[in-house]
Amino acid sequence: MPDSSFKEVNLEEVTLSASRFSEMKKYVPQQVQSVGAEKMKFMNQQTTAEMLTHTGNILVQKSQLGGGSPVIRGFEANKVLIVVDGVRMNNAIFRGGHLQNVLSLDNSILDKTEILFGPSSVLYGSDALGGVMSFYTKNPVLATADQKSFIGANAFFRYSSAYNEKTGHVDLNFGGKKIAFLSSFTLSDFGDLKQGSNYFSKFPNWGKRSFYVERINGTDSMITNSNPNKQVQTGYRQYDFLQKILFNVGKTENVLNFQYSTTGNVFRYDRLTETNNAGIAKSAEWYYGPQKRLLASWQLNLPKAKLYDQGTVTTAYQNIEESRHNRGYKSSKLNHRVEQVDIFSLNTDFKKTINKNEFNYGAEFVYNKVNSKAEFENIVTGQTGALDTRYPDGGSNTQSYAGYGTFLHKFGTKIIANSGFRFSYNRLYSKFNDKTFFPFPYDDIEQSSSALTGNMGIVFLPTGGWRIAALVSSGFRTPNVDDMSKVFESGGGTVIVPNPNLKPEKTFNYELTVSKSFFNKYQISSTVWYSNYTNALSTDFSTYNGSPTIVYNGSNSQVVTVVNKNKAYVWGISGTLAGDINPHFSFSTVINYTYGRIKESPVNYPLDHVAPVFGRTSFFVNYGRFRSELFALYNGSKDSANYNLRGEDNQLYSADPVNGFTPGWVTANLRATYDIIKNVTIQFAVENIFDKYYRVFASGLSAPGRNFVITLRGRL
Repeated sequence: MPDSSFKEVNLEEVTLSASRFSEMKKYVPQQVQSVGAEKMKFMNQQTTAEMLTHTGNILVQKSQLGGGSPVIRGFEANKVLIVVDGVRMNNAIFRGGHLQNVLSLDNSILDKTEILFGPSSVLYGSDALGGVMSFYTKNPVLATADQKSFIGANAFFRYSSAYNEKTGHVDLNFGGKKIAFLSSFTLSDFGDLKQGSNYFSKFPNWGKRSFYVERINGTDSMITNSNPNKQVQTGYRQYDFLQKILFNVGKTENVLNFQYSTTGNVFRYDRLTETNNAGIAKSAEWYYGPQKRLLASWQLNLPKAKLYDQGTVTTAYQNIEESRHNRGYKSSKLNHRVEQVDIFSLNTDFKKTINKNEFNYGAEFVYNKVNSKAEFENIVTGQTGALDTRYPDGGSNTQSYAGYGTFLHKFGTKIIANSGFRFSYNRLYSKFNDKTFFPFPYDDIEQSSSALTGNMGIVFLPTGGWRIAALVSSGFRTPNVDDMSKVFESGGGTVIVPNPNLKPEKTFNYELTVSKSFFNKYQISSTVWYSNYTNALSTDFSTYNGSPTIVYNGSNSQVVTVVNKNKAYVWGISGTLAGDINPHFSFSTVINYTYGRIKESPVNYPLDHVAPVFGRTSFFVNYGRFRSELFALYNGSKDSANYNLRGEDNQLYSADPVNGFTPGWVTANLRATYDIIKNVTIQFAVENIFDKYYRVFASGLSAPGRNFVITLRGRL
């Protein structure tokens, strides 16, 4: 019989993220997808961003190999929430463009990934407009009653050809009767990515890496790339470390959680490929410095008390460091901008069951402190000097206070009602000290806002395998430091300047899911949703001191700023079809369509971040020690009429850089795993079998070409 983790139809699946405690998935009116540890291990993807792509329900944008920006229901970056082990990762400088922060989560040590689709502000507060990606790392395991101690270990080595990837991982668990330790370490080394060679006939030169820049004898030179399908200057390294300690004090379970992730320098590939009208490279250097993420948390799982059956208290500290370094072609001035964010948070969550009623309630406090520094360096003379910072040089901080409550009532076994509310209060403060570069007519920016969000849902479980769920929910997102007070060159000759008058953005969402199961083996499901989007944040043309242009970094640039669009809307439909034909064969397919518009007169304008139609189809085989999967990933085209040419759609990196157009594509892929002996497994995959050239919508990096992957795993 196949491992239950691989069953495509699982009607009794349990979800954690939908209520912060264990809950039957069929009782949750919101669309949820869960991916367990065994499934992720079988996917065997290079990064967590790639793993999300292979769910078939999330499109992931890339500007560099060391990146990956998930898009959920037309929302991206700071409008989707990342949570790890109950701690929100989104911070005060999460931007509205594209983000690679999900890359700092090591999928080698994940126990489960859950995706909540649509507004989830009742449980998770600000930023959860498009959805929530909730990641759970493995916990230490104690010795059982008949064991003096327990020792477990896992290790693997993976090589993939298109990435020239070498990844090694090891984790070790030691468990006693009262205390257990789990240590994990992963090292990944990626070379320059090879793209597909089977090009679109209408776009035979799209995305070819024709040159790269090297500094020879003190002078920048454009070097002809001998292999245009090799994306030179994409390789990087990443290190991930996790240490968990589990121990009991009385009846209270304590989990100490330490995570640290860092990369080497990551080249901003899309910027390094840009040229001016004369065909000359714009940049000689453009790279992100090591992206560092540190998380230290203490979670207490409380014993049953009068006011709750289950209780969890989580306190956490995070330190984030990221930096940007760029130098123009044949310029001696190398710019360095460094950001550090310290985040303190406290979450309390409780659950109480009374007869057929479930009550969940809790509170959250989050504090962000942002420091932004900048300087330039003359690479010839070694001289350094002042440079404009990305965020206010006097520092910024944000505070968030929130309380929530949810209620679930079972009307027998066929009708389940859900409702909830959350009150949030947020404050932001930024201070400008040095006005040498931009003499703004203000010294600081201060804003406070509050919101009451809620949801109401009902699940109907009639006989015959039917399930009908309806949900009405609201979402809230307060502008953060990046929205409010950033100064940033966004590419294409534009500069984003601060807007101190931003208002919070909100959504109001309607969702209907209908599913039908047959013989407990087959299932068909469809979700239709519609979101009204008010005060939507989007970039737009603006002026600075009355002028539509500004001299920035020595060149004349168009002024744009983040503004509140009065109204926008997004709607879509997703469908799944899955079945376990017999113990050896199963299949699944998922497809997603999204449409979004900013309401303008006289004609509505496309909303950015909206993915073209995309999906995944899979056929799975399981015979004893052998498992394999043949699957296809596909995207439809993104037509010019659906591009937001003044937003974040990155038309410069599309097949038609003038109007914006991304052709559709499909890849065929095969993966297999075989248990050689009891504790040793070998995995093999061929991805993009036909070496198709393509780019995921809005990406400045071409996707991998034909990719051979081999992995050897061992466990103790």
